[in-house]
Amino acid sequence: MSEPADVRLLRLLGGESLAGLRQRLRRRFAHAHPDRPLEHIRIDGLTADEHAALASLTGRPQRFSASMRIDLDLVDASFRNAGVAGSLRDALERLDGPIPDVVATRLRARDQWAQVVENCRDPRLSDLLREPSGLGLLRRLARQDAARATELCRRAEAVLRRLPAHGITRSQLAAEVLGDAHALDAGQPVATLVLATQRRLALSARRETGEDVGGAPAQEADAVSQPAAERARDLWAMAGVLVNELARPALFLNLPAKGLCAGGDGEPRYASLRALLRAPPRWDAAGLEVHVCENPNLLAIAADRLGAHCAPLVCTDGMPAAAQRTLLAQLAEAGARLLYHGDFDWPGLRIANHVMRAFDARPWRLGASDYLAAVHAAAGMGHSLQGEPAEASWDVALAAAMQEHRLAIAEEALTEPLLQDLDTGRSTGQPIVSHS
Repeated sequence: MSEPADVRLLRLLGGESLAGLRQRLRRRFAHAHPDRPLEHIRIDGLTADEHAALASLTGRPQRFSASMRIDLDLVDASFRNAGVAGSLRDALERLDGPIPDVVATRLRARDQWAQVVENCRDPRLSDLLREPSGLGLLRRLARQDAARATELCRRAEAVLRRLPAHGITRSQLAAEVLGDAHALDAGQPVATLVLATQRRLALSARRETGEDVGGAPAQEADAVSQPAAERARDLWAMAGVLVNELARPALFLNLPAKGLCAGGDGEPRYASLRALLRAPPRWDAAGLEVHVCENPNLLAIAADRLGAHCAPLVCTDGMPAAAQRTLLAQLAEAGARLLYHGDFDWPGLRIANHVMRAFDARPWRLGASDYLAAVHAAAGMGHSLQGEPAEASWDVALAAAMQEHRLAIAEEALTEPLLQDLDTGRSTGQPIVSHS
């Protein structure tokens, strides 16, 4: 009496000694393209038992060889003729379970994600998702679930339809559009998707103006000096959405304007992001030189010493946050010519790079010659230069001079020459501005 088919199959290809061979064969079938069926399989690194098993299936001589090329039609016919399986693949599945179609599964997933992108109606979002990094972000947010991704896109598009807004709070926007006041909080998937879209729009706008956004100098201020929470707040602010709108208000002195922030009486004033977006002042700044400093102490000194005779002055308070950026953008849009000064240290150069790049500002006593003059007059007012060096986009000689002298000089140490430039009551004429 002949043996049952399953017993013969085990004898032909089963057992622990052939488990490795079976796994390699299974991988070949699993990764085969569904439209290009396998005709041959080459197996290398064979053991003696593995070679013997394949030789018996193919009718090859039993003389050992570490590799063998298998004709699948011949092997399939051998299994059918023996009555133990319909094919080699069928035999492998009977022994160790179904073989997944990896390539077919991958192709189906690719088509599913392509459909997710195709279903997007907002061009801002669909343009993001057509980039590999954008689609990768969506897949991570959706945990590789295409159906979940479609829902995230639908919710993100609903938010984008409300942008740009005009001073609405993020929580109010989330409640009105998504039915949950916290749905756009930091880290929420829809918020992350919307912010990625806004970030791409900002980069596109910079490319249109001819800026180099690909290298480190164009991005180092944002990437190195500004916390992630502030970068997100800036992106929301660019879209007219308020996040923590009363934090870090913009400090200024004697800016000519009508409205909520008006003031030319020599007293420092603050403008919150909320005020700047909800009731934008009408800045009377066309053709006006507006000086911009890094440190609040300088503005306070200017108010004490010059009062109403101080030229218009804005303080970034370090790396400008959302309120400061919004104010500088409004002034630039109103036609003001911004002149920037900051600390002679590496963070100061990064901040200056950002302000000059983002708002078309010019240097104000911030060239290599100004630094060298300050070094020669230092008399103990400087301190050791620390940290990672940065280049100055407006003066290639400045960073080299700073590295040579290794001396950092705070903006407040240069008060006297800066106040001379700011004093509109002087009889000597126009302020002295270094454009080196």
